[in-house]
Amino acid sequence: MTDIKINLLPWREELREEKKKEFLNVLAGIVVFACLLIFAVDRFYNGSIDSQAARNGFLDKEIKVLEGRTEEIKLLQQKRNELLSRMQVIQELQGNRPVIVRMFDELARKLADRVFYTEIAVTDKNIEISGVAESNNRISSQLRNFQESAWFTKPNVTEINAAPTFGPQASSFELSVKQDSPTTKEAN
Repeated sequence: MTDIKINLLPWREELREEKKKEFLNVLAGIVVFACLLIFAVDRFYNGSIDSQAARNGFLDKEIKVLEGRTEEIKLLQQKRNELLSRMQVIQELQGNRPVIVRMFDELARKLADRVFYTEIAVTDKNIEISGVAESNNRISSQLRNFQESAWFTKPNVTEINAAPTFGPQASSFELSVKQDSPTTKEAN
């Protein structure tokens, strides 16, 4: 009998080579697909980051605009407060005008005989008066006049000096009184 020898090794070798090529093709396809997928994901995230950066830039720009507006608002509020305080001072001055006139009128009415004011200084409710009197008795009379007035309280002599240039018994004096606002009945 003749031995037929069939060599199956080349066929297996070819099949193995073919499967190896197929594996390498699939592997190359997977690598290309993975690279494309990584590139797509990278583009997506970079696009998202760029989009968010643009939004952040827009917000930063708008925040600066709003900060500028808030500064303007603060300046306007400060100017408003200054104007309101000025208006209040003016209203107080307008409201106190009759009181000041009445106070100076009362100073003139309560001036004792032979007493002369040389200087009057008003600070808040305190009135400092410098003057000359014919004698010390006239200064006492002046203090009594202030004591009787509804517009003045707490008369107090702070200094008395001889003033011979105005007369033999003349004295220069300094006194202080407090301004008081009488009630409507007392003022009339």
